[in-house]
Amino acid sequence: MKTDLELRSDVLSELQWDPSIRDEDIALAVKDGVVTLAGTVDNYAQLYASERAIERVKGARALVNDLTVKLPGAAVQSDADIAHAAVNALHWNIQVPKERIRVKVSNGWVTLEGEVALYHERQAAERALRYLMGVRGVTNRIALQAAPVPGDLKHRIRTSLKRQAELDSDAITVETSGSRVTLRGTVRSMAERRDTERAVWNAPGVTLVDNELRVAPPVPAAF
Repeated sequence: MKTDLELRSDVLSELQWDPSIRDEDIALAVKDGVVTLAGTVDNYAQLYASERAIERVKGARALVNDLTVKLPGAAVQSDADIAHAAVNALHWNIQVPKERIRVKVSNGWVTLEGEVALYHERQAAERALRYLMGVRGVTNRIALQAAPVPGDLKHRIRTSLKRQAELDSDAITVETSGSRVTLRGTVRSMAERRDTERAVWNAPGVTLVDNELRVAPPVPAAF
C-alpha cells in the first residue's frame, strides 16, 4: 500500500500532467488515503477535471473537493447570458431532449430540472454545460421517468459488469428492489467505483442507485 506521502506525490503529478488543469492555486492534503483539494480554479471545467484526475490515481480512496471557481474578469458573465448560452447548448446537442429540461441560473451556478427517459440523456445535458464561459457549477436535478423493470434486472446488471474488462465484478454485490439498485463490495479505485455506478444506471428501468462500494487496494497474491 502507498503511504500518504507517496499518494500525495502521485496526485500532484497527475494534476500537473493534465494540461486542462492550472494547479498553481490548488492546495493538496492526504490522510489515510483520503485526498482533500482546496483553493481556487479558473472555471468549472477545471474543477471537474481535477476530480477526474484524483479518481485516476491508484491508492486514492476518497476525495473531499473544497475547490471554488474564481472566474477571471474577462470570463464573468451575467446570469441571463449564461442562461441563454445554456439553452443554446442544450438545443444543439442531439442527445438531449431539450423540451423536457428547464434551466435556472443564480450567480453563475446552473441548475438543471425536468424529466428524461434515459440516464445518458441526463448526463448529456450536464456535460453540454460543463465548458460554458462564466459557469461556476452545475447541479443536475433531472429525474428519470419511471419505466417497466425487467424481471431479470439483477442478472442483466451482473452480466453487464462481467463484460467490462476494467471492472472486477466478482468483488461486487448487486441487490435490486423494484427500480432501486444497491451496490456493495470493494473496487480498486475511485474511477472503478464511478464506472460501476454508471454501468448500472444504463440498465433498463433503474431510477435510483445506492453506491456503497468501498475503494480498497487489491490483496497481493500469496506465493
